[in-house]
Amino acid sequence: MAEQKIDINLSEEVAQGVYSNLAIITHSNNEFIVDFAAMLPGLPKGTVKSRIIMTPQNAKRLLHALADNVAKFEEKNGVIKEGPVDTIPMMGGGLA
Repeated sequence: MAEQKIDINLSEEVAQGVYSNLAIITHSNNEFIVDFAAMLPGLPKGTVKSRIIMTPQNAKRLLHALADNVAKFEEKNGVIKEGPVDTIPMMGGGLA
């Protein structure tokens, strides 16, 4: 498949990025919703910083793109250590 070139504008505000250490993923029959949140240590409540809504097809493309990029990163930098499960917020979700 030939690679398609696309032109995307990135504003200065969006280029700054948003920090997230928690992703909550839910879905319906028609869309996937990914809420990116920040949880500070010792605080019981986090804040959603960004919400992305996408089609199931685009969610699957994102899944493959992330897996490909993680594999490339680990090939160059070594295996990413995940750490104990109890030290990071749970990620995942269910039906919206």
